[in-house]
Amino acid sequence: MLKMFPKTHITIAASISVIVTAAVLMSPSSPVEANRVAYSLDLNEGSVTKATSQKPGPSEPAAGNNTPDQTENVSEAAANTTMLASLDASPSADAPDSGADPQSAPAPQVAQQKTKQTSTLDWETFKIRSGDTLSSLFRKAGFNDGLMLSVIHGEGKADKLQRLYAGETIRFATNESGELQAIELQRNLLESLKIRKKDGEFHGQTVMREPEARPAFAAGEIDGSLYQAARDAGLSDRVAMEMAGIFGWNIDFVYDVRKGDTFEVVYEELYLDGEKFDTGQILSARFVNRGEEVIALRYTNSKGDTDYYSPSGSSMRKAFLRTPIDARISSSFNLQRRHPVLDVVRPHEGTDYAAAPGTPIKAAGDGRVKFAGWKGGYGRTVVLQHGQNITTLYAHMSRLGRGIRTGTNVKQGQTVGHVGSSGMVTGPHLHYEFRVNGSPRNSRTVKLPDAKPIPSSEMARFKQFAEQEVAKLELFRGDSQPQQLALASDE
Repeated sequence: MLKMFPKTHITIAASISVIVTAAVLMSPSSPVEANRVAYSLDLNEGSVTKATSQKPGPSEPAAGNNTPDQTENVSEAAANTTMLASLDASPSADAPDSGADPQSAPAPQVAQQKTKQTSTLDWETFKIRSGDTLSSLFRKAGFNDGLMLSVIHGEGKADKLQRLYAGETIRFATNESGELQAIELQRNLLESLKIRKKDGEFHGQTVMREPEARPAFAAGEIDGSLYQAARDAGLSDRVAMEMAGIFGWNIDFVYDVRKGDTFEVVYEELYLDGEKFDTGQILSARFVNRGEEVIALRYTNSKGDTDYYSPSGSSMRKAFLRTPIDARISSSFNLQRRHPVLDVVRPHEGTDYAAAPGTPIKAAGDGRVKFAGWKGGYGRTVVLQHGQNITTLYAHMSRLGRGIRTGTNVKQGQTVGHVGSSGMVTGPHLHYEFRVNGSPRNSRTVKLPDAKPIPSSEMARFKQFAEQEVAKLELFRGDSQPQQLALASDE
């Protein structure tokens, strides 16, 4: 039968048959095509599910004859599948541009949230109590002593972390892996120690906040005591004590103050973030004692040294404190006194101050420790040498002050010991003596030398400052005199 056809026709027919067979084999069937496009992509759940397969209906194009729209859908499905795989492999994949398929938007958002959580630190805070140590606090936070040592041996001021005090706050920061990244020690509202981990090592830094200082004014009249009058005027005990310290060289607040005495004080109120949290220094003050006015001004000279002076430039301080302790007198200076234990007339060459055991005793002036130890009936005693001709003695102490021993130098106001009842005594008190060239003097009435006044080279600058500060005091009182004073100074 093949012989009935020319060879040329047979060759052409065979070629066509091969081409048709190859086309059928290479073209997917309609079920395969359906399986390619029937995938449901749920990027919120991070999954791909196969939809129900459907054969093309009579009105639908046959397989292999897709319209351009269908071809585009197939390409989008394949592209989305590729994107999902990329997101699963790399959570930090770049976000798509604004022209991307809306269905792909949630995936980059998930990646961004994971990155943000990785950089967030988890803080744990502890209030430091008496008996706590740095080691115990590290253990509470879940860390060992080895890590603690690597922190305190770090750069900067990390070693200051070892000095802890009850009432402070410490907190530890960890990352998602639980690794220590930072430590903060809050010493008070103004000072904190911040330690951060950088390049595998810990670095410390002390951070100080600067409060805003605002001037405030208070005035009062003595009815019972300075402290009660100060409280009635709205002042804290600390400001009252500071005021007593400023005027203490001129006024004995135990015996000299009288009912009707008045005071006025301009002081600092300290604010942080707009809220008052403490009081600062006294800027100026006036005290009227028995009708005699005393004014003190806080002045910082050109060298940066600060002290209190009268408007004339003399120092408010004396070279010696009038009393080395704030307490009542139990026995005055009396060279004809009868001894309470021996019951014989024996001169009382000092002044006794009754106070509770352990009360700090202050050095009356700058000097050197001439004697520190047990001294017969005086008990535990310290003797200070001030210059060439003045000595002060502090007896019957329960213990000496820290670092007080023969030959050491002391500053005025430094604690030399604590009240006790050592030696020949009937009860706890301080026996204080003031001697000039070896002769006893009544410490309450002896004329005390002044501290150094404003030097002549600084006087012009100080005078201008003093006029301004006195004018401020008058302004706070509501007096019209400051305007007159200011005009006079301008002329």
